[in-house]
Amino acid sequence: MSRRPWLSWARKWGVSLASLASGLLALLVFRRGLPAIAWIVGYLLLLWLVFAVFTQLRAPTHAPDAGTRARGRRLVLDVVDYTLQTLYHNLLLFVLPSYYASATLTSANAWFLLLVAGGAVLTAVDPWYRAVVHPRPWLGHALLAFSMFAALNVALPLVGLRPFWALEGSAVLCALALTPALRRSGGIWKGAAGRAVVFAGVAVVLLVPLRAWIPPAPLHLARATLAWSVSGLEPVGPIASPISAANLRELGGLVAYTAIYAPAGLRELVFHVWKKNGRPVTTVPLSPVRGGRAEGFRTYSRKTDFGPSPAGRWEVDVVTEHGQLVGRLRFVVTE
Repeated sequence: MSRRPWLSWARKWGVSLASLASGLLALLVFRRGLPAIAWIVGYLLLLWLVFAVFTQLRAPTHAPDAGTRARGRRLVLDVVDYTLQTLYHNLLLFVLPSYYASATLTSANAWFLLLVAGGAVLTAVDPWYRAVVHPRPWLGHALLAFSMFAALNVALPLVGLRPFWALEGSAVLCALALTPALRRSGGIWKGAAGRAVVFAGVAVVLLVPLRAWIPPAPLHLARATLAWSVSGLEPVGPIASPISAANLRELGGLVAYTAIYAPAGLRELVFHVWKKNGRPVTTVPLSPVRGGRAEGFRTYSRKTDFGPSPAGRWEVDVVTEHGQLVGRLRFVVTE
């Protein structure tokens, strides 16, 4: 048994606690000014540089390492690896609140939120990270690509890039970031760059059908309610579910009111898709969202025709032009 149990405990959990503390610190610093795009870009560049160094250090060498040289190389590898783990954790923890606000928990894009949360937990607990990622270098490469993609998808709209193009741009950049990992031992960088370009092209194509599975962060619903009418872009007579069919007929319809948060400088086309029992019945184009208002860009749609039998489960999906779900209103109409 070790004479210094605290040392064994520190070796096992010290990195986890340090990673968690630095992640919380990064979260507090960044959330004070989310639009500080320079900070995010600088952090991503630091992450990529550490990843590139780690990849080259981990590559097998033809010269035998022995004695002090081998121990020194191992020490440098451990330090760089721990730094990389901490950077992953900080980045995922930073973007987690944005995806939590943007994801709709009853939709497919909630899976992406779970992936971000799972990555943040995995990189926070050192024994788990060492057991899962260390024996599988390809998983470390995937973690880099995923972390950078998640961060860029939040960061690029801050400079006015629309969510769909932010998705595609993020995919291209994170694929190109894998260039150091794609360089074979003793190979040339040109070949690695060519393989990264191919990966980027594949990622762009795959994202077209998968975009509905990714929240359009940092867009999110700041406010959403049902009302009988709207006056001065404010809901009049907010109502709660369930709603009787008799009231719908008497008052001539229903208003879906939503306030959508978007960063300053961003313009995005959005739609209200009214659904009954999961099937779309009406799609209403809305005024383009203009970012910059802390309370969200206010917009609404009115539905007057609920058919001869309106009873059922209704939803109003707020979607972007390219099909990403911003949020959802749900209500029930009874006979």
